[in-house]
Amino acid sequence: MAEALEILFTASFWVAAIRIASPLIFATMGELICERAGVLNLGIEGIMVAGAFTGWFTVYSGGDLWTGIAVAAATGAAFGLLHGTLTVPLGLSQHVVGIGITLLATSLTYFTYRLALPEVTSPPKIDSFQPLEIPLLSDIPLVGPALFAQTPFTYLAFVTVAVVGWVLYRTPLGLAVRAVGENPAAVEAQGIGVTATRIGAVMAGSALMAVGGAFLTMSAFNSFFFEMVNGRGWICIALVVFGSWRPGKALLGAVLFAAFDAYQVRLQQVTGGVIPYQLFLMLPYVLSVLALILVARRATYPKALMIPYQKGER
Repeated sequence: MAEALEILFTASFWVAAIRIASPLIFATMGELICERAGVLNLGIEGIMVAGAFTGWFTVYSGGDLWTGIAVAAATGAAFGLLHGTLTVPLGLSQHVVGIGITLLATSLTYFTYRLALPEVTSPPKIDSFQPLEIPLLSDIPLVGPALFAQTPFTYLAFVTVAVVGWVLYRTPLGLAVRAVGENPAAVEAQGIGVTATRIGAVMAGSALMAVGGAFLTMSAFNSFFFEMVNGRGWICIALVVFGSWRPGKALLGAVLFAAFDAYQVRLQQVTGGVIPYQLFLMLPYVLSVLALILVARRATYPKALMIPYQKGER
């Protein structure tokens, strides 16, 4: 029991938790933007897979790491444009389109991988982002290594939360995005294009989802392999609800889930295989579901979420 508690006070545990949380932060912010604009994007899982591949393949083909991030974001935005076009002006089911995007993006990624690397038996490696220690701050006990000795990609994740929060709550653009998710008719009465705003939000959100996928191949690992996203997209949808559609709370939810995930790995080592490892693998998901149940009852969701809107409707 004492060893299990000691895990929580080790720097390595929190370093791992922040690293695991980073791709979730990007994708959760992306889903949050989409849903704030009234569009549920179930294409998140496939978009993350596509972002993971295109970011990695750009670097593998000779591009630099930051170019890889940009290409991944552009890939996500392209899938977001497709999703937004089908669900916003055409009013198709957001559930069906989202699942279709996931299947399309995943299948297209796997096909492209096999087409580009037909003879490869093991995933090729790239030079990924390396930890960058911030002087003085990284020397703070426990907190320093966790927050100030990560890769630049992780720092970018936390900057993204601040930017998303600032845009949504401190700018006219953010007000428009939130308004089309609450009362699109009122937005249209003010002369703001509901369709353009929603599609733009879905594209921006999808770009962040793809960047979250790219984190896996360019920072957490240094290669692309099938099933590496492994359901993280679906977790991010739950984290948006857990965070009550607010960036700060969603960030805490991502870190909490990542801490559960990092904790179960270390618990397996402490128990020495006495308890089946499957129970430990379940732990972060079970705890997340319980936390979601407690929070979701009090959550206030965007009133126009998943409700199609046609110009001129009241």
